[in-house]
Amino acid sequence: MSLSRLVSALVAIPIAIGMVLLGGWYFTVGIGLLVYLGQLEYFQLVRAKHIVPAAKTTLVVSQLLLVVSMLWPPLADAVMPLAGTFICFYLLFQPKLATIADISASVLGLFYGGYLPSYWVRLRSLGQAEVANLPLGGYFPSSLDLSAMPMGLTTTLLAFLCIWAADIGAYVFGKMIGRTRLSAISPKKTVEGAIAGVVGSVAVGATGSWLLDWPGFPLTGMALGLLIGIASLLGDLTESMMKRDAGVKDSGQLIPGHGGILDRADSYVFTAPLVYYFVALLLPLLAR
Repeated sequence: MSLSRLVSALVAIPIAIGMVLLGGWYFTVGIGLLVYLGQLEYFQLVRAKHIVPAAKTTLVVSQLLLVVSMLWPPLADAVMPLAGTFICFYLLFQPKLATIADISASVLGLFYGGYLPSYWVRLRSLGQAEVANLPLGGYFPSSLDLSAMPMGLTTTLLAFLCIWAADIGAYVFGKMIGRTRLSAISPKKTVEGAIAGVVGSVAVGATGSWLLDWPGFPLTGMALGLLIGIASLLGDLTESMMKRDAGVKDSGQLIPGHGGILDRADSYVFTAPLVYYFVALLLPLLAR
């Protein structure tokens, strides 16, 4: 691992943990910044294909979506179709006639770059209001008792740990024993590395379900780890597919040694809604 890559990781990980720990508007603003920067990179990829998206409009409605996800989570799903309608309405009145590609790229930017990440805000908000002890809806634990912490905090941390385990497992074992190419989309990824990453995520998920005393332990934790491992891999491959189509190696150069925001956040995009519905819908059913 290069020095710049290592330093970037040592800086980013404490910031990510701090955001998750505090929750409230601290977490929402952090996610909002990542969404904004990630969408800027996404629209750069789109423009490389000579597509003219409604970039500014999409950026604004995506931030509105995050705010609604924080204040009124049940209404967030209603914002998505309204925001998509507004984007199409905007494109209708441009001097240059919009194409199908312009509309599709704009709506995908909203869905991929705004709507899916909004589930992290919804997830972290679970149980936060009841225990918030800092301004702006923040929370700082008074002890290390996991049962006293809000569900949103513990499950978000567990999801992040599963993603990190999947990324590290795939990287390390892919370098060590990887021989079989996984996909032409990302030639450096191997089947062996992908399997190791998923296994690492499953192991972390099982351990987390034990620590959090989930119903159905260890199967529930293993199932969540499996979902996260697969979703993070698919998110990585999806972003690689977009970069390959745009003809670029990295989505940006913001993070030394890592590339752009999308290069680091791609594993988190598809993961968020899966984790949210797993803990918000499935776990309560198993607890009955």
